Amino acid sequence: MAMESALLTDLINGYAFTTDCLELGAAIVDGAVRPEAQVRVPLSMLNRHGLIAGATGTGKTVTLQVMAEQLAVAGVPVFLADIKGDLSGLAQPAEPSAKLDERLSGIGHAFTARSNTVEFLALGQGSDGIPVRATVDCFGPILLARVLELNETQEQVLQLVFHYANTRKLPLDDLKDLKSVLDHLLSAEGKADLRTLGGVSPASASVILRGLSILQAQGLDPFFGQPEFDTADLLRSAGTGVISVLELPALNRQPLLFSTFLMWLLADLFDELPEAGDLDKPKLVFFLDEAHLLFKGASAAFTEAIISTVRLIRSKGVGLFFISQSPADLPDEVLAQLGTRVQHAVRVFTPKDAEALKKVMGTFPAGALDLKTALTQAGVGEAVITVLGEKGVPTPAAWTRLTSPGSRIGPADAPVVSGIIAASTLAARYSTALERDSAHELLTGQPAAGQPVDAPPAAPPRTPEPAAPGSPGSAEIDEEARRIAESILGKPTTVPASDFPMPDYRQAPEPDPAPRARQGKESKPRGEASSRRQAERSQTGELLDFALDAANMLGREVLRGMFGTRRRKRR
Repeated sequence: MAMESALLTDLINGYAFTTDCLELGAAIVDGAVRPEAQVRVPLSMLNRHGLIAGATGTGKTVTLQVMAEQLAVAGVPVFLADIKGDLSGLAQPAEPSAKLDERLSGIGHAFTARSNTVEFLALGQGSDGIPVRATVDCFGPILLARVLELNETQEQVLQLVFHYANTRKLPLDDLKDLKSVLDHLLSAEGKADLRTLGGVSPASASVILRGLSILQAQGLDPFFGQPEFDTADLLRSAGTGVISVLELPALNRQPLLFSTFLMWLLADLFDELPEAGDLDKPKLVFFLDEAHLLFKGASAAFTEAIISTVRLIRSKGVGLFFISQSPADLPDEVLAQLGTRVQHAVRVFTPKDAEALKKVMGTFPAGALDLKTALTQAGVGEAVITVLGEKGVPTPAAWTRLTSPGSRIGPADAPVVSGIIAASTLAARYSTALERDSAHELLTGQPAAGQPVDAPPAAPPRTPEPAAPGSPGSAEIDEEARRIAESILGKPTTVPASDFPMPDYRQAPEPDPAPRARQGKESKPRGEASSRRQAERSQTGELLDFALDAANMLGREVLRGMFGTRRRKRR
């Protein structure tokens, strides 16, 4: 009894916050629900991120729905992905029932039916929501390499192809644009351009080309293109926050695209949002379902970029919640950044499960609660919770019976969803795909759909001629090399040129055409001209080598943005 009293007192005091909170439920002490021990999380702490974990069927989706609904009521916009198709119920009020009233009264809550302001989104063209598209250029080479499952060398090649298209003013809107650039580089006309990319083999370019063809065969063309989705539309609030629900009925067809797309959204938000500092409530809360997909097979550089995003985006006023079956699905560096933990039941059937349970227990603060019992015996709709208090101190772990949402648990009626989509203010801007003269049209001479042919086919871009005599000195060469690197990196580089090792694949200097018999004192001017040409070609090779090595600095520099995404101007 004394232990029970101590735990109850700790829970009452630990969750007695004075600022606005999300109400999660009531604590269970010694097998009984104690309504006086309310479990809540301060709104001001939600940009410290969180985790919702637990075995299948333990109630993670309903917990997500409870939090999303209360955030919207507090005026906070929410983004979440609907993997199973049952979060559309946020748009429709739940039906009252005696069983629901009994459950809520037992934790000191009361049922209030409500519908929420919901925006339904869909990747690319489809009937499930407003189309969400990104241009290939804005999506960036790092994220696209992730979708294509390229190795490190192929990823570097893709970065240089993007740089080539950018410097030749070939817009990359969709997959056919990138394919046309690769086709050009692999053609007889493009061989000279391919050589200027410094060590880019036709084999690597062909692998990328095949990967793009596979994406097209899987029906993923509609995701890439114009008009591009503006992530500022996720931040809307009109009294209540807008809940943006991304419908993903075909996730199993290309799970990597889904997870990588979420990181594109985060990278774009990170690039565009100003520093916000500590806020009374976040600007946006982002729920990342199926979080294990983010890290499955990810390169060290990609994982490091995710870790950096989690660490830094909270200062922009964005909170991230990862949803997964086990905390072990996330790297330790990410887990260390998650202030709110909602752990549903852990099922232990094998020795491996028992080992995983020990790791889960280790993520909670020590206290009076028997964590092993709570984690293994929690029922559906119950969880062990700890949050960051108003002063940033973790609260005692609380075995909690969770509250219920006022909206429907499960899918909304089809007419409700279709009516919301038809009435969306975003439909006029995003529903119709647009075509413009981009890389494919410029390289093939074919006008975009619906555009007349007003001019002869554009000639493929060519490599600039070598510099004329009197080319810049070494200091100017270093400056030009830095300019090339910065155009790839998307920001000033602090790495001196001397830090880049020079590969051996640069082109050999062209030999002097003069016969050896004429090379003597009387032919000194010709010899000087030859030396000058060799120096100029060597300088050109150094520039290309510098650009290639700049593209290889994934672990030391942030490319174009947090994930190599293109920064863009807002309307």
